[in-house]
Amino acid sequence: MELPADLDRALGPRDIVSVVGPDAESYLHSQVSQVVTGMTVGEQRWTFVLDPSGKILGLARITRADDEVYALDTDAGAGEPLAERLRRFMIRVDAAIEVTAADGEPGEPDADAERRRVEIGWPRIGAEIVPGETLVAGTGLAAVAVSFTKGCYPGQELVERMESRGADAPKSLRRVPVGDDTHPGDPLVVDGDEVGTVTSVAGGSALAWVRRGADVGEIVQFG
Repeated sequence: MELPADLDRALGPRDIVSVVGPDAESYLHSQVSQVVTGMTVGEQRWTFVLDPSGKILGLARITRADDEVYALDTDAGAGEPLAERLRRFMIRVDAAIEVTAADGEPGEPDADAERRRVEIGWPRIGAEIVPGETLVAGTGLAAVAVSFTKGCYPGQELVERMESRGADAPKSLRRVPVGDDTHPGDPLVVDGDEVGTVTSVAGGSALAWVRRGADVGEIVQFG
């Protein structure tokens, strides 16, 4: 599916990580899964930030705010870890990184926003995305947050290998129907068989990580 027009409504509070300076473009381009070079002022692109093994450390939307200013908005509470990761490889880089915290508590969007997020299947850091553990391939966001034609960046090898081989992730993020007494962290059971884990719940719908081969729910896929 395409990115919904009301995605912002579903995202909840956002931290902003600003990368500012003459080297902001080239440095960001070398560190994230998306193409940063050539963005026009005001343009936005989604991206992952990965560890060297290809596990997700961050998910953010990059906006080119000015000639030497890039703003990455991410889930509330995820800004400082994202900034720390981006600073890790800054050696002789003429740029500075600052964080502006969201107006709101991490993981506590309003009920309407959370219901819409679950409805569209957008993953949240700390819920569906566990930094250092979650694979890109299962999130359904590779088509909108990964460039498979750009040069090297940390974690590229695993992402590219799975894409080139058409390999399915061991588990995928899915929208599933659930009962009223379901909570995040509960096992997802189908015909007596535990096939996954619920991560977010909104009414009778939920997001869950479901193992490969299980026939339940709808796989999340954007792009």
